[in-house]
Amino acid sequence: MTEWRSYATHLECSATGERYDIDQVHNLSAAGKPLLVRYDLDALKAAMPAPAYEGRGPDLWRYRELLPVREEKHVLSLGEVTTPLVRLLREPGEVLVKDEGRLPTGSFKARGLCLAVTMAHGFGIKRVAIPTNGNAGAAMAAYAARAGMESYCFAPEDTPEVNIREMAAQGAKVWRVNGLINDCGKIVGEGKGPMGWFDVSTLKEPYRIEGKKTMGLELAEQLGWDVPDVIFYPTGGGTGLIGMWKAFDELEQLGWIGSKRPKMVAVQSTGCAPIVRAWERGDEHAELWQNAHTVASGIRVPAAIGDFLILRAVRESNGWAHAVEDADIEAAVVQLGREEGFLMCPEGAATYVAYRQALVDGRVAKSDRVVLYNCATGLKYPLPPSDWRLDRTQPIDYAALAAA
Repeated sequence: MTEWRSYATHLECSATGERYDIDQVHNLSAAGKPLLVRYDLDALKAAMPAPAYEGRGPDLWRYRELLPVREEKHVLSLGEVTTPLVRLLREPGEVLVKDEGRLPTGSFKARGLCLAVTMAHGFGIKRVAIPTNGNAGAAMAAYAARAGMESYCFAPEDTPEVNIREMAAQGAKVWRVNGLINDCGKIVGEGKGPMGWFDVSTLKEPYRIEGKKTMGLELAEQLGWDVPDVIFYPTGGGTGLIGMWKAFDELEQLGWIGSKRPKMVAVQSTGCAPIVRAWERGDEHAELWQNAHTVASGIRVPAAIGDFLILRAVRESNGWAHAVEDADIEAAVVQLGREEGFLMCPEGAATYVAYRQALVDGRVAKSDRVVLYNCATGLKYPLPPSDWRLDRTQPIDYAALAAA
């Protein structure tokens, strides 16, 4: 087996560049901003001048040199598989869906939380807490159970019942809160002192972004160490978008990809679009979105602590931020299921709506290679009813079945 080695060297404040010891527990920097993991990329390039992953498992841990976990014994794994790229057959160009619903706990939150909880486990942390719209809490609960940790989840009161029960089934103590995810985040932050838990909120610790970064590493490898022309990403806290942008930068420094970058498109709902509003105004930060609402609960994030990092990646890539209507999201879920056999979650369907609108207005060409991120299995969300019945004791009108 290949030696386990991480080339992580230190943490860096995303706003000031101040360095922090990677071997100590941290949440935000002294400036109150996210911390980013940095690596000795020159040393890695000398040791691995080209990607060399033969013989490694088809999972995110194959990229261990570019992850912060120093010792294999601390790894918590539930089988973080390489997720497939599924081509949509009825689109005019090459439109690929990265189906993150194949991951443990059925969503891409498994990537970030397996890294965050693994690192917490390595630091000897015994209690973790998270504000969640559903999928992040489920992922944290699963990995915390794996590690023998206590886990506490705080979710908006309208979080889908399946998510609440999933968290509880995996050992978490779960509370519904009469507010939104930012209100839940305030409870977690204020509870750090009296409860002694580690806060694994989005971008309030350094390691979820490293897990989400593997979406970019994996995508580049799947495309033969190349990148697509456009990526449509459902954006709430934006960890994955920021992480992929970080991954592409690290890969270029290693010489594994060139300077080409995909246009990064941050997709939100018109009922909660703080990043879209900030992008349209040319602002560096996004104001709190009042009365946030959308059927795509995973992107119902009224305020993101990494807003400036999301906007920076979008602008540096010559991408854009785009909001879509809930009615269009719901219609796309049905359409993709019936026409493509692809059961998308609402957040993933939002990226499809944004792609179709960009195709019409010319921001995407039919010749572009486009990647849409489906962030969770559609089975976690309400599905259209199907109420037809047959009485097997009566004659069956088969012609009527065909006409139904």
